[in-house]
Amino acid sequence: MIGVVACMPARAVEIEGVKLDDKIRLTNGGPELVLNGAGVRHKFAFFKVYVGSLYLTQKKSDRDEIFADPGPKRVGMDILANEVTANDLISSMNNALAVNLAPSELALLEKRIRDLNNMMASIKTIGKGSIVPLDYIPDVGTRITVNGQERITIPGEDFFRAMLHIWIGAKPVDGRLRDAMLGTARK
Repeated sequence: MIGVVACMPARAVEIEGVKLDDKIRLTNGGPELVLNGAGVRHKFAFFKVYVGSLYLTQKKSDRDEIFADPGPKRVGMDILANEVTANDLISSMNNALAVNLAPSELALLEKRIRDLNNMMASIKTIGKGSIVPLDYIPDVGTRITVNGQERITIPGEDFFRAMLHIWIGAKPVDGRLRDAMLGTARK
C-alpha cells in the first residue's frame, strides 16, 4: 500500500476554517505538488458542502493543460456539511460526468465508475471535518482515501482525467469552485 506523505510547510490558505498545505507529496520520494487553487463547493447557491482543492506539479490556470498533464495530481474535499450521503455524492458525480463527457467516453469508464459508486455506497455518509483526497499517481491510478483510510485505487489516467471534469470541466458542479481551483476566481 502506498502511504500518504504530507510536507510540513507553512499553510497556504485557510477557507471556512480548513487549513490547506501549500505543498504536498502523494508518495515517499514522489514529486512535490503545489496548491493550484481552492474554494467552497456550494449546493443551491448557499449550502456549503466542502472545500475543494487542486494540487498540481506546477500552477496552471488552463484546463486543457491540466487535462493533458500526465503527472500526479490531487483533488481534495474537506467536508463542511454536517452530513453528506453517499447517494448525494454518487448522484452529483454521475450527473457531472454525464454532462461533461460523451456517451462513448462514459462507456469506456463504466465499470470503474460503478466500482467507485459501490465504494462510496459502502461508506453511506461522511460528516463535517472528513477529508477525502482523490490522488492520481502515474502508473498506479486514482487512489481515494477517506479520513486517512485508503478505500479504493482505480486504474487509468483516463479515469482521473474524467473525474477532473466534475470540478474543472466545461460544466462543473460549481462554477465558482472551478474558478477558485484554477486560480482564476475574481477577488
